[in-house]
Amino acid sequence: MEEYNPNRQSEQKLKIAVAVLIILVTALGFLYFRERQFNKRNEDLSNLQAKDLLVASTKLDSIEKQLNTKIVEIKRLGGDVSELIRAKQQLQKDKIALQKSVGFSMKKYELKFKKYLTLLGEKDNELVSLRKENGILAAMNDSLSKEAQALLEDITFAQKALNDSAINYTIRQKELSERNRELSEKVSQAAALHAESINVYAISVKGKESDGGVYKSKKVDKVRITFYLQENPLTTREAKVIFLRIIDPSGQSIADMSTGSGSFTYKNKDVTYTAKQRIVYDNSHQSVEFVYSRGQAYKDGKHIIELYAEGYKIGEGFFEVK
Repeated sequence: MEEYNPNRQSEQKLKIAVAVLIILVTALGFLYFRERQFNKRNEDLSNLQAKDLLVASTKLDSIEKQLNTKIVEIKRLGGDVSELIRAKQQLQKDKIALQKSVGFSMKKYELKFKKYLTLLGEKDNELVSLRKENGILAAMNDSLSKEAQALLEDITFAQKALNDSAINYTIRQKELSERNRELSEKVSQAAALHAESINVYAISVKGKESDGGVYKSKKVDKVRITFYLQENPLTTREAKVIFLRIIDPSGQSIADMSTGSGSFTYKNKDVTYTAKQRIVYDNSHQSVEFVYSRGQAYKDGKHIIELYAEGYKIGEGFFEVK
């Protein structure tokens, strides 16, 4: 019979305890590794979503800028901007939802981007048609736009300098105000009407019309003046009043207050006009016509035709009576 050995039993218990401890350490190590993997995966997903949110936000900002540009240009050319305004309103809602990042899906926003970009592409084609309809030559439009932009930048610079000035305020303010006035005047001149191809026709008592520029006094009962208004994209499309002056050989304005003559202000002076006409400027190289009946014979000699609008002299012609 084997003898009882207390040291051997203690040794066996120690081995079992060590084995159990190794198993526990291994299990804890495995659990720690799994938790690290889980946390890393969640962190990667969070970083990816943050990156997608930033990309989506940047794209929405870019699309909004393009929508604003299209709205301004199409509206200026007389097109319909209601669809673009609705798209802009929806885009602003998308931006708010993106900031809350509730239920964010990059795939969902990619579909939104595609719709917005498709609309912008359609509006680019519409702009091409609108430019053709308005008859604005690309080179002319670019030149005038750059000139106006340069003038406006000068005005902005002068105004900023005026606001920021602190030294010698009174003198500097006067100088900048004068500069601002001059630049504003240049912008107004660039947008002024211009009359071209001014022609004068004589109409006899019998209604017979003749041209040539030189007419016999007894054959002039009325005069018909025709001209065209040059195209100018800087000129506002609106109702405008055109004043006609017929100046006789003695330098006097032909006028009759009972038939519609009157006076207007030109360079801070009252100027008598022969007749006036209200037109709606539409930037289409439109023609304008005056028919004036004086009711008495015209003096022999050269008669000057002058046309004015919005404080500017827009054209001049002449006819002769003998």
